Amino acid sequence: MQELIQNILFVFQRFNWFSVLDILLVSIVFALLLYLLRDTEAVTLLRGIFLVVIGITILTSLVNLPAFSWLVNTFTPALIFAIPVIFAPEIRRALERVGRLSNLDIFSRRGTNKLSVQVEAALQATARAAVQLSQRRHGALIVIKRRNYLDQYYKNGVILNAELSTKLLLQIFYPNTPLHDGAVIIDGDRIMAAACVMPLSASGVLNALPERSFGLRHRAALGISEISDAIALVVSEETGSISIAHQGRLIRHLDADRLLNTLQAFITTERRPDPKGLIHTLKNLFTRSDPEQPGELHE
Repeated sequence: MQELIQNILFVFQRFNWFSVLDILLVSIVFALLLYLLRDTEAVTLLRGIFLVVIGITILTSLVNLPAFSWLVNTFTPALIFAIPVIFAPEIRRALERVGRLSNLDIFSRRGTNKLSVQVEAALQATARAAVQLSQRRHGALIVIKRRNYLDQYYKNGVILNAELSTKLLLQIFYPNTPLHDGAVIIDGDRIMAAACVMPLSASGVLNALPERSFGLRHRAALGISEISDAIALVVSEETGSISIAHQGRLIRHLDADRLLNTLQAFITTERRPDPKGLIHTLKNLFTRSDPEQPGELHE
C-alpha cells in the first residue's frame, strides 16, 4: 500500500498543464473512435476483445505462467496487423465520414433560399406520389441528388432522363412492373434513372429500433445517405409508412405536410461562411434522438 501511495504521489508531482492537454487529446481521439463505431457490429467485437484482454492480464498477473505469458507476448504484436482486416468495414465507413466533412457544414450555417419553380413543382410531385404510394401500400425508394455525384448508381439502373411527374413515379413503382424493384434517382426536376441498386447500410441503426418492419429499401436508403449527401425517401410496402434518410439518420412516420416541409428544408440548405457552424455541427454529431419516439430523427 505504501508503494502504491508513493507511485501516486510520484505521478501527481509531475502533473502539469501539458499533462492535462495530453489526456484531453487522448480522450478526444477515443471519443471520436467510439462515435464512428457506434451502431455497428464492431462494438460487440470490441467488447469481446476488451473482456479477453482483461481476463488474460488478470490471469498472467495473479498466476506465474511462463509458457502462456511467452505465448501472449509473442502473438500480441501480430494482432496489430489483424485489426485492419477485422475492422475493415468500420474503418472504411469512418474514413468516408471524415472525407465528407464538407457535407457536415462545419464552416457554414443553415439558411433557406427560394426554390426555383421547377424544383418546387418537382418536390410537390414527389411528395404527392409518396403519399399515394403509401395509401396503396406500394413500396418505393426515391433518391434525390444534392451536391454529390451519383453517376455510378445511374449506370447500374435504367437511364430515363424524363420529366418528373406524380403519374410517372406511380407507374414506375407499380408492383410487378419492370422498374419497380430498385431506386429512382432524381436530379432537379428530372428522373435520371430507375431500378438503380443502392449500397446497403453497414450500421446497426435499424436493428436498434423497436419496429421490425424495415427491409432492404430502408437499408438501401440509409446506405446511400451514409456515403453521400443525397436524400432518400422510402415508402414501406408492409406498413405504408413514409421515411426520409439523410446523412445516416432516419426520419420516420411522415405525413404529407411534414414530408414536403422536410424535403424543402433539405433542398434549400445553403452554405454561408460562419464560424458558428462548427459548434452547430459538433452539437448535431453528438446528439442522439430517442428511438422509441415515432416521427423523430434516428441516427
